[in-house]
This record gives sequence, structure tokens and C-alpha cells, in this order.
Amino acid sequence: MATQAKTPSLCYTHKPQFFLHNPIPASISLFGNGKGQKKPLNLSCSSNGDDDYYIDADYQVGDGFSFSGGKYSDGPSPSDEWFKQGKIVKAYTSLGSGEKAKDPIFGLAMGADSQAAADVFRWFCVESGSADNPSVILIHGLPSQAYSYRKVLPILSKAYHAIAFDWLGFGFSDKPQPKYGFDYTLNEYVTSLESFINEVAVGKVSLVVQGYFAPAAVKYASTHQEKIDNIILLNPPLTEKHANLPSTLSIFSNFLLGEIFSQDPLRASDKTLTSCGPYQMKEDDAMVYRNPYLTSGASGFALNAISRDMKKELKKYVEEMRTMLTDENWKVPTTICWGKRDRWLTYDGVEDFCKDSKHKLIEIPMAGHHVQEDRGEELGQIIYEIIRKRRFGL
Repeated sequence: MATQAKTPSLCYTHKPQFFLHNPIPASISLFGNGKGQKKPLNLSCSSNGDDDYYIDADYQVGDGFSFSGGKYSDGPSPSDEWFKQGKIVKAYTSLGSGEKAKDPIFGLAMGADSQAAADVFRWFCVESGSADNPSVILIHGLPSQAYSYRKVLPILSKAYHAIAFDWLGFGFSDKPQPKYGFDYTLNEYVTSLESFINEVAVGKVSLVVQGYFAPAAVKYASTHQEKIDNIILLNPPLTEKHANLPSTLSIFSNFLLGEIFSQDPLRASDKTLTSCGPYQMKEDDAMVYRNPYLTSGASGFALNAISRDMKKELKKYVEEMRTMLTDENWKVPTTICWGKRDRWLTYDGVEDFCKDSKHKLIEIPMAGHHVQEDRGEELGQIIYEIIRKRRFGL
């Protein structure tokens, strides 16, 4: 996110099971960049990475809910390049019955990309820096991915072992259907986070967590304080005014309409991510966030389940987090970084909370809700210095 927001030029049409029978004319530019295509644009979809099909193909594959297909061309994409940088870690045992997941609307069996691991869930993560250095776990918010920390990782890698991961339900990690081993509740995220951290970090860690997943990280830290060196919260929901989901997210929790909108890649990724701050996302970056919703209906169903739980329980989650952070038994060094151009969470009351709880507050004037996306390099330096000073008692 590096340019001021303006009307998006993206002209991508999203319709369920819609297939064009004529190639797109060479003179049409899909993304409105003013340059004509020299050859027809090939849009394709993929269900399992082996079988691709174009939108003018005479047959289809997939899970039936990845409405518009999975990729724009046969060439490498930013999403492919990001995936190559990471690895899959198995953590947190699935409590499902082992049955094939079915969609919640028609009860039909989902495709391969919508099936989670039968035994232990698969998490995608990207590591940077030597494993001999202190570990820093970078935790994205809702709805986002580990990709949001791509500008933070190189900075931290100079002195730390930085690990950014995709939550279950996001990015390249498993996206189990609700009621098939994972229901996307706060407690499940807390216990699964514990399992993941145990797999990737042996010693003490510093946690950096953004947005609506802050309550899960704080709850984990409250019962594992001996393992936490620092916790840094990026625009967390802290006050009573933060106890309701913004309309851009709560719409995914609506009955039936939520299921429909969560399957729209543009609404589930682009519109949601750009509505919370002052910047428009570059198309290459938007493609990475959009990719999970293009390739598997499971991404949308996960977003739907998370939004429903958050809409119902967010007030309780915020109250519990406030209580933990102000409790006299809370010993974890805590810093709150706040992007002041957040359009989802108001700054009102944040300064008072930090003053009363005696937690350090750092303002980032030019960042929105997703601080790491808007001001990645700046945030990376801030995190680096926070951990360095506490590590050496400066």
C-alpha cells in the first residue's frame, strides 16, 4: 500500500460459473493500465495444481465455489513467488471425523483444495534470519496473510529469527470446513497458536500481532508468560468503541448473504483490505491476497465462520483482553503501535488505556489499520528497536 486511495481501475468481472466462449480482444486491458494486450489474456483456474482450465474451456474443475477460477495466466505470479519463500509446518491435531468436507449450502463434497489435512493441520510460514537468534513471531490480522509482513521480515532478519505465518483459514494454510475439525473460535485459535509456536520456536519468543487476532495472542501470552519476551500489538481492538465489527467485515456474518459475499474474491480481499485505511493496494499485492478466494471456496467459508464468531463474541473478547492487559499479574513487556489513519478502529480512548495500564504507545501517523501493509519498513525498524532495547536493557 504505497499510493493514495483513488477509484480502483480493476475491471475484473466476478460471476459464478461464468465462461466466455470467445477470447478477450487484444485491445482490451483487463486492469486499465492503458496498455493494450499483444495477445488474448488467458485466465485459468486450478483445483489441485495439476489440472488448469481457461474460462473458455469446455469443461470445469474445482470445488464448485471458486467461481472465477484461480489464476490470470500461465506465467509466474506474485503469489507463486511468495509461496516459494516459505514452507509448510504441521501443527495442531485435527479433531475432525476424517470425513470429506461438504459445503454448508448444498451439502456437496468439496474439492481437493478445500479439504484440510486428516490428522495434523498444515500451516504456511516464511522464516527470515538465523534460527540461532531470538525468535519473533509475526501474526497477521483479519482478513490478511503472512504476506503483509513481507517488508518487515528483511529488517528483523538482521538480528532476529523472524517467522510470519498464515492462520488456519487464510493464505496457504489449511482451511478446514467448520464442523470438520476446526470451528474458528477464539479458544481454538489460542490452542492452535500454542501448537504452532511449539513447532517453530524452542526458546522464548516475541509476539507481534495485528488487529482482531490480538485477543487470541494476548490470551495465549497470559498463560505462557514465561515464554514471552515481548508482545507488540498493532491496532488491536482495545476500547468499548472497538467491540463491534466494521460493516465491511460484519457483512460476511449475515445469513446466506454472508456465504455469497465471502465467495467474491474482490469483496473478500481487495475491498475489505482497502476499506480500513487511506491507501489503494498495488495490483501485484492484491493478487496475492485474492488468490485463496480464487482457488478454493474453503477460504470464503472460513471467512464466513470467523466473521460470525467475531460478530457474536467480539465484545467479550475485547473485555477479556483489557482485563488481562491491566491485571497486576501481567508481566509481559507490552507495546501498542497505532496507525492513526485506521478507518475501522477509532483512536479515541487508546491513549487513555495505555496511560492507565502503563503500556508503551507508539503512534504511526501515516498508517491505517493494517500497519505492516501500509508502513512495513517503518514498522520493521520500530519492532527492531523495541526488542533490541528490552533485550539489552537500554
